[in-house]
Amino acid sequence: MITLRNITLRRGTKIVLDDASVTLQPGEKIGLVGRNGAGKSSLFALLTDRLQSDKGEVDIPRQWAVGEVAQNMPETEMPATDYVLEGDIRLMAARQALADAEAAEDGHAMADAHALLMDAGAFDAKPRAQALLMGLGFKGEQVDAPVNSFSGGWRMRLQLARALMCPADLMLLDEPTNHLDLDALVWLEAWLQRYEGTLIIISHDREFLDAITKVTLHLDEAKLMRYGGNYTAFESMRAERMVLQQAAFGKQQDRIAHLQKFIDRFKAKASKAKQAQSRVKALERMEKLAPVLASADFSFEFREPVSLPNPMLMFDEVACGYEVDGVENIIVRGINRSVLAGQRIGILGANGQGKSTVVKTVARMQRAMGGKITEGKGLSIGYFAQQEMDVLRPEEGPLSHMVRLAKEVSPSAREQELRDFLGQFRFVGEMVNQQVGSLSGGEKARLVLAMLVWQRPNLLLLDEPTNHLDLNTREALSMALNEFEGTVMLVSHDRALLREVCDEFWLVSKGVVGPFDGDLDDYQKWLLDQSKEAAKAAKEAAKKAAKLPAAAVSAPAPVVAAAPASASIAPREDRKTSGQARQRLAEQTKPMRKEMEGIDAKLNQLADERSALEAQLAAGSTTPAQIAELGKRLKAIHDELEAAELRWLELSAQVDAIQAAA
Repeated sequence: MITLRNITLRRGTKIVLDDASVTLQPGEKIGLVGRNGAGKSSLFALLTDRLQSDKGEVDIPRQWAVGEVAQNMPETEMPATDYVLEGDIRLMAARQALADAEAAEDGHAMADAHALLMDAGAFDAKPRAQALLMGLGFKGEQVDAPVNSFSGGWRMRLQLARALMCPADLMLLDEPTNHLDLDALVWLEAWLQRYEGTLIIISHDREFLDAITKVTLHLDEAKLMRYGGNYTAFESMRAERMVLQQAAFGKQQDRIAHLQKFIDRFKAKASKAKQAQSRVKALERMEKLAPVLASADFSFEFREPVSLPNPMLMFDEVACGYEVDGVENIIVRGINRSVLAGQRIGILGANGQGKSTVVKTVARMQRAMGGKITEGKGLSIGYFAQQEMDVLRPEEGPLSHMVRLAKEVSPSAREQELRDFLGQFRFVGEMVNQQVGSLSGGEKARLVLAMLVWQRPNLLLLDEPTNHLDLNTREALSMALNEFEGTVMLVSHDRALLREVCDEFWLVSKGVVGPFDGDLDDYQKWLLDQSKEAAKAAKEAAKKAAKLPAAAVSAPAPVVAAAPASASIAPREDRKTSGQARQRLAEQTKPMRKEMEGIDAKLNQLADERSALEAQLAAGSTTPAQIAELGKRLKAIHDELEAAELRWLELSAQVDAIQAAA
C-alpha cells in the first residue's frame, strides 16, 4: 500500500501540503482533484522522488514499478513502435541481459535471459505496442513512422502509449486525455478499467473520472482529503459537508434559484430530443451541487448579442481543407447544412477527420476550398481556438489584448474598465501586463474566454475549450453557455460539457459532414462497435500474416473475384490463351515456390523445437550445464529463424514481381 504520514511540502514560499496523511490500497483507482495550482503535480513528483517532503514520511513498496507519462517532447528518428516498446522496462532489461550474455558467450546467462524474455512477453510485445498505438488513434501506416515525423499532440500520445506499455504496479497519469479525441478517450477509458495495478489520475474530465475511479483525493488549501467514490460521489459528499459547515446559506439559495431558471427553461424541450433530456438531468445535478458551485471563485456570463440573424450560416456544397505549397488538400467536401439562431451543435468525429478544419473555415481563419458559405446579416463570430496561441500574441499582456480588442468593438472603453473586466477572469494587479507566452494553459484559456465575452458574439465557435480548464472553470463555462442566447458550435472531448450544452450533433467522418441521429451514449456505443470491428480486422490480418508462408505455398495462384451473373463468358480462344499464360507463370515461379515450401517446413520445425526447449527450461529440472546448452541452442534457433524468414520474404517479393510483370 501507499502511505503518506504527516506530510508537509513547500514549493518556494508556498505550502502545497500541510500535515497531510492518507493511505491508498493496492489495486485502487484514485482520482486526484483540486483547482489549478493546488499542487496535484507536486504530489506526483513527491511519489516519484523528484521532490522530497519538508516533513513526514512517504511509504511505497520498494519492489513496485512506477509508470508515468513523460512531459518532455520526444526528439528521435526511432520508429513509433520501437519507441513505445522501450516503455516496457522488464522487456528492455531482459533484452539487455541477453545482449550481455551473448557478448560474454555465457550459455547459462543466455538461458536465464531467454526465461526473462518469456516472462516479459517478448514474443507478443510488438503487437501489444501496436495495439496501444492503434487504440490511441494512430493509423496502420503510422505505427512504424519516425517519432519526429509526428506533431506535438501526437508525440504526447506516443508518450502516453509508452507509459501504458510499462508493466507498472503504480501508474500516475497527469491529464492523459488532453490530446485525445473522443474515440481515443473511450478506448483509454476501457483500457484503464481493465488495468489491475494501483492508478492515480489527475483529470478535469468528469465522466472519465466517474468511469474509472472508485476513490477521490481532494487537494484544497494544502489539505488532502480522501473520499470513497468517484468524482460525482465526491461532489455530493463535499456538498453535504459544505452545507453543514457553511454559515452564509443565502449565497447558496441565490445560486439554486439561478440554476432553477435554467431547468425551467429547458424542461419544455425535454420531449423534443434525448439531448435536451440529458441537459435537464445535468442541470438538476447542478441544483443538488449548489453549495459546491457557490464556493467557486470563478463565474462569468456571455453578454446579450446585439442581434440574432436567422439563419446564421448556410453551407452550399462547401469543401474544407488546407493548402501546402500551392497544392489544395481537401479533407471534407459537399457540406450542405444550415446553422440557425439558438442552435447548440456538438461536432463529433475522430482526430484528423476535419472537425477543426470545418470550424476554422467558419471562423474565417482559412478559406473554403469550394462551394459557398452565406453568412446572416449582422453575424458576429466568437472563436476559441484549440491552440490558444492562434488568437493570442505571446509577447503582449492581457491588458494589451483587451485594449486592442476594445478599439475594434467598443471605442468608449477606458483602461480602468478593461482592468475591472479582466479582474472578473482572475487577472489582477500586475498580472494584466504579464506576457501571454509566460501564462499557464488555464490562464491563456481564461483570457480567450474574456475576449469572447467582450465581443458580444451571436455565434460561438469553440474548439476544445476545456483542455486547460480545471473542473470549477468548466462548470462556469457550462453554465455561461446554457445562459447564452446565441448559437454554439462546439468541438470537445469533454462529454459532460457536450451533454450539458448541445441539443444536436454533427458527425465529421470519411470526408463528409452529416447529422448524428442519437445522443452521446449512442455515439459511444457506435465508437465501441467501430473499435471492435477494427480490432477484429487487425486480428484477422495478424493471423494471415502469421500463416503467410503456408498460405502462399498452398495457394500459389492469385484469387480472382467471381464475375457478376450478367457478365459475358470469355470466348474459348481467350480462355486457352489465358490458361497458357498461367502455365508459363507457374513454370517460371516454380523453383522459387519449391524453395519457399522447404523454408516453410523448416520454419515450422524450428518453431516446434524452440517451444520444446522453452518448456524444458520452464520445467526447472535441468542441470546448470544443460541450461547453458539450452541457452546456446535457443540463440542458434533465433538466428536461423531470422535468416529463414528473411529468405522467404525475398523469394515472395520475387514471385510478386514476376506476377506483376506478367
